[in-house]
Amino acid sequence: MGEPLRIGMVGAGKISGAYLSTLERLTSVRLTAVTDLDRGRAESVAEQVAHEVAVAPDVAALVARDDVDAVLNLTIPAAHAEVALAALGAGKHVYGEKPLAAGREEVDAVLAAAREAGLRVGCAPDTVLGTGTQTARKAVDDGLIGRPVAATAFMTTAGHEKWHPDPEFYYRPGGGPLLDMGPYYLSALVHLLGPVVKVTGASSRPRTERAIGSGPRAGHTFPVEIDTHVTGVLEHAGGALSTLVMSFDIRAARLPRIEVHGTDASLSVPDPNGFDGAVEIHRGDGWESLPVSAGFRDAGRGIGLADLSGALSAGRPHRASAELAAHVLDVMLTLMEAAAQERALPVGSTCERPAPVADAAR
Repeated sequence: MGEPLRIGMVGAGKISGAYLSTLERLTSVRLTAVTDLDRGRAESVAEQVAHEVAVAPDVAALVARDDVDAVLNLTIPAAHAEVALAALGAGKHVYGEKPLAAGREEVDAVLAAAREAGLRVGCAPDTVLGTGTQTARKAVDDGLIGRPVAATAFMTTAGHEKWHPDPEFYYRPGGGPLLDMGPYYLSALVHLLGPVVKVTGASSRPRTERAIGSGPRAGHTFPVEIDTHVTGVLEHAGGALSTLVMSFDIRAARLPRIEVHGTDASLSVPDPNGFDGAVEIHRGDGWESLPVSAGFRDAGRGIGLADLSGALSAGRPHRASAELAAHVLDVMLTLMEAAAQERALPVGSTCERPAPVADAAR
């Protein structure tokens, strides 16, 4: 095995802890530097790592470092493209939190910069590389459900302000249940059923104001600037139809995360916001569990970076790719446009299904 991919982390907020716990146990990547608008948070991250990690004063200083090969972009969605372009301009690969960028023009700029520089861009979610989604994908690919006909995907919650101490960005342009949680579900659906060619949908905004429920600002109210309940129907290139519901307005629901229905059987897929979970199949005589048969075991957030590192070494495409993330974002934006226009719309982009993760990869 070659030298590990050296990682500079931009953004040391809440999600950074999940990445840290994974990066510390991966041998193919190594955190070397970190920066944040709040230097204290960056210093806190550096102190949690067993080896020395430099604290850079800003993004420009971090991307200029000789000991950074790739930038892990954990900033808020509105800053994703700006940080990615800075990293690419400095000759660094990029792996970022979802969504890839706030809009299509920014996505196009990031992809163009990466092509021109000959650099890789990866994007979360990498949860779909775990044993949950990958075991389900293998079942579909092996024909266990027959020809896929339909799927359902549900993400329902009363809203992130219930637990997040600074939730305003979830309710501004670039946020909302679809752009926030949709990437997990849509990335899983593309892995399972392929790219989306057409969408139709509807959306609503039942409340114009929300109140923070925890932390030092509990009770503070803020305006809701985007729709918070989105539902849609997606037509996949292979003909299957997926029904999608993403909501910050449902207090309780007994809905499956994802199900895929075929001509011969139905498949229950675990939460795509996690890496594992039971995959069940119904062939007509009740639900039965399928054994783990594919996916990275014991994975955590950041396994996509390890896959990118391995792809660089092997000269193959990485799975949590910018192309997949760009298509997923395009599907979400088109769905919101279809909801606003009250009609079906074609999806202008497409992508290849990423390569499956080999049988129970470690």
